[in-house]
Amino acid sequence: MRIGELSRRTGVSIPTIKFYVREGLLPAGELTSPNQASYGETHVQRLRLIRALLDVGGLSVAAIREVIVALDDPERSVHKLLGTVASGLVPRYDRESHAGIEEARKQVAALIAARGWRVGEGNPASEALAVALAAVDEAGHGSFVEVLDAYADAAERVAGADLDFVARNVAREELVESVVVGTVIGDAIFSALRRMAHTDTSDRMYGETT
Repeated sequence: MRIGELSRRTGVSIPTIKFYVREGLLPAGELTSPNQASYGETHVQRLRLIRALLDVGGLSVAAIREVIVALDDPERSVHKLLGTVASGLVPRYDRESHAGIEEARKQVAALIAARGWRVGEGNPASEALAVALAAVDEAGHGSFVEVLDAYADAAERVAGADLDFVARNVAREELVESVVVGTVIGDAIFSALRRMAHTDTSDRMYGETT
């Protein structure tokens, strides 16, 4: 197909497609003449993935490039590939802005060790958790750490459900897209369910009896 048809099928403008090619996110089309190139279904699928990473995942072009490089590396295991994607989805914070950040990192390390989680040192998610714990302690609610185990139990169950869903997709690009959509949309779904559960539990504990 020509680039115009590729644009129509994917909803991505021609200038944007050319930009993705220049940035190394999308492979160039096969030249059929000095000024014409042909594109295939692999380009359609790759554009779909790029848009998912960009629009749903909110990743930068540089972060998407890292994912694409990992995706196209046949030596990269699925675990490492998904780790690259997941790292790009974790928000970055000003980690040193909280006085208690080192103590919070120790709390996170203790949690990881106690649960036997295979989470490497400096993992973006563990750093994000440390920042959150330092912030809540700074706000005068350091005892919130008492609920970490309950949160971790729930996280393990949700992670299991997530990965069971992801495992249904065999192709590497479909795996990556599933992780992006599942993580971002899944966070929104879980947040909504949690708030609904809060409402129900609050009513049961503190609501007026009839």
